[in-house]
Amino acid sequence: MERPVPKRSSSSQANVAKKSDPPAKAPAIDPEAERRVRKKIDLMIMPIICILYLFCFIDRANIGNARLAGLEKDLGMKGYDYNATLSVFYISYILCEIPSNVLCKLVGPGWFLPILTILFGSCSLANGFVKTVPQAMAVRFLLGIFEAGMFPGIAYYLSRWYRRSELTFRLACYVTASPLAGAFGALLASAILTMDSIGGSIHRWRMIFVIEGLVTIGLGIIGLVILTDSPATARWLTPDEKELAESRVRSERVGQSKVLDKIDKVKLIKGVTSPVTISLAAMFFFVNITVQGFSVFAPTIIGTLFSEKTTIQKQLLTAPPYLLGSIFTLVLPFLSWRMDTRQIFMILGAPTGIIGYIIFLATDKDDATVRYFATFLIASAVSSYGAFCSGQASANVVSDTARSSAIGFMVMVGNLGGLVSTWSFLPMDAPNYPIGNGLNLASQASILAIAVGMMFWMKRDNRRRDERHEEAEAEAKLREMSKSEIEDLDWQHPYFRWQI
Repeated sequence: MERPVPKRSSSSQANVAKKSDPPAKAPAIDPEAERRVRKKIDLMIMPIICILYLFCFIDRANIGNARLAGLEKDLGMKGYDYNATLSVFYISYILCEIPSNVLCKLVGPGWFLPILTILFGSCSLANGFVKTVPQAMAVRFLLGIFEAGMFPGIAYYLSRWYRRSELTFRLACYVTASPLAGAFGALLASAILTMDSIGGSIHRWRMIFVIEGLVTIGLGIIGLVILTDSPATARWLTPDEKELAESRVRSERVGQSKVLDKIDKVKLIKGVTSPVTISLAAMFFFVNITVQGFSVFAPTIIGTLFSEKTTIQKQLLTAPPYLLGSIFTLVLPFLSWRMDTRQIFMILGAPTGIIGYIIFLATDKDDATVRYFATFLIASAVSSYGAFCSGQASANVVSDTARSSAIGFMVMVGNLGGLVSTWSFLPMDAPNYPIGNGLNLASQASILAIAVGMMFWMKRDNRRRDERHEEAEAEAKLREMSKSEIEDLDWQHPYFRWQI
């Protein structure tokens, strides 16, 4: 492909794929044909992906709804048993993050993601039959193993189909399942609890797990039929559309000759050691303290604020903040897509979360209306970070292999924050939870500091790269390298620039 001369004045220059030896003419991409192909991909891939992740998050967070419906009492939970049950999920979830994403690449995401869905749906179903706390912990541990690959796996999968500017909004379409799962899960749990039983023997909170687990298993089977690994294997694309779908993604990958490369150690390490990947992982750690904690403790917090309400009313009151969060999760990444930038939106979200937790710390449980308003601020502030962090990690590495390890590493470190979140709202801290709210305030401030620092560093390093690499010097360096060595450069390629 023909290598365009880099624009020295722009730090947000596109990562256009290049070969230094020999140069070849890149075919022009017809914008209208590309629009048609993108629309086709959207219609065939996005709906099932969004639904699978919606139930992934529901099956993870429905323990909060089950808690309101009597899970703790029926299982004889005491003290910190509930927090410990949440924690075992994150232990397996964190440990399996990177291995699962590498396995996703090896097996093929078109098979791997639906199979995971069937397996974690089975775990949700099994949750409806546990009799003791150890049994509940064992099922949650298995749930963590099977859910570990979904978030990074879907992000990696979509990076095979979409350009950098398009990807964050598509990520948001499935990440919105996180706040939407809170709302939909609350409504679904409320509807389920209006039933007396299933089969005469499954009552109350057990019905939540059984019904949601069965639905998830069915969706996984549908996913096996619909999903395909990549454009090259898509039965619903014509040969010309397959070539166009691959060439438009390949055009943004500096030094890469193909969209799907073979796994090698150098590229895996490059994905993990990118400065932007490491910074995003640290940010995602603090993001998950709030996001994951909010997902499983929101029903408890809102139940404390409205203690006079019935169980079903409390379930319904958890839905509106999540619905607002879903709107922001889509609107902000949509603007990011049109502007082809992500970092500024990551900076703008944190102050709203900071205000929300300041309100919680400055009030007490008797100020129910004010605190309930604060939950709306928090949900709107943090819900879109999953899309932005994943999109930014994908945009700032080059090869398919590096992308799989970068996203997997970022999510693994991030979910350490999820583990922390399980101990952020403790029984001794009720009803005002100053420790949990203080921890989340500090997390939001850390997100703001990291996001601002990343933006200034990327701009400065792009200027350094512009000044350091003259055209002739870069060409000479590349001519001395083999094709595989050039591909292994990844973000160290002389024509690569950080995407802000």
